[in-house]
Amino acid sequence: MRSFVVTVLADEVELASDVLWQLGVRAIEERSGDDGHVELWTAVGEEAEAAERATAALGERWSTRLVDIVDGSAETWREYAGPIWIDDGLVVVPAWRQDEFDDGVVTIQIEPGGAFGLGDHPTTLLSLRAARRRLGVGRSVLDVGCGTGVIAVMAAVIGGSSVRAVDVADAAVEATRDNAARNRVADQVDADTAPAGDLDGSFHLVVANILAPTLVELAADLRRLTASDGRLVISGILADRHDHVLSALAPMVVERTDTLDGWAAVTLRHPAR
Repeated sequence: MRSFVVTVLADEVELASDVLWQLGVRAIEERSGDDGHVELWTAVGEEAEAAERATAALGERWSTRLVDIVDGSAETWREYAGPIWIDDGLVVVPAWRQDEFDDGVVTIQIEPGGAFGLGDHPTTLLSLRAARRRLGVGRSVLDVGCGTGVIAVMAAVIGGSSVRAVDVADAAVEATRDNAARNRVADQVDADTAPAGDLDGSFHLVVANILAPTLVELAADLRRLTASDGRLVISGILADRHDHVLSALAPMVVERTDTLDGWAAVTLRHPAR
């Protein structure tokens, strides 16, 4: 296991941590650095793509490095991971926990494996809740940047007839497939590393919980892949700094914006004809 280390000024710890959480890290440890700096230590798994994505997102502003870890400290986060409630009737549960819930509560078990995200980061939670509102039996769903597959699996569990999940990281695709099988929806979830530009057709619901620059880059494909009567949910964006993303997605129009802890998820639709 390797740790991804980001060195920041003390007054930028919160901002850098938010970016790391959005990248899907599972734990962050703060350590004192030199000259008033703070080191943020976190695990990125063994996938080279994960480290490359993290470096690309953080390297221009902050110093980054990879450090080999020889003990099991990178896994201590599992001791503290708990259930994540999407709403009163739906909960995401770490696969290694043995929680019991009331009758009628739908549970989704997630094992991150070498990918990122249990569903507890604000952007993932916002995306899950926004998707939950739009899902119905027989709806087709596309999850762009699927990570552990928590959104794709939820969509399949609560009624999506077919779910496509894509991610640039092989570890994310493997985790999504494993979690779909764990929740008995493997036959409904098709996960692979296909670029959005190579995808055909359209979907009732498209969810893209990825960083703002990538949303801008993929804007034309996200519009194209959203059915004429469908909805696009985007997240991974700051609540007070995402107008440039909405501009890139025009002429799609905002239907709803939800915020949590400084992050936003926006639901968009095509303009009425």
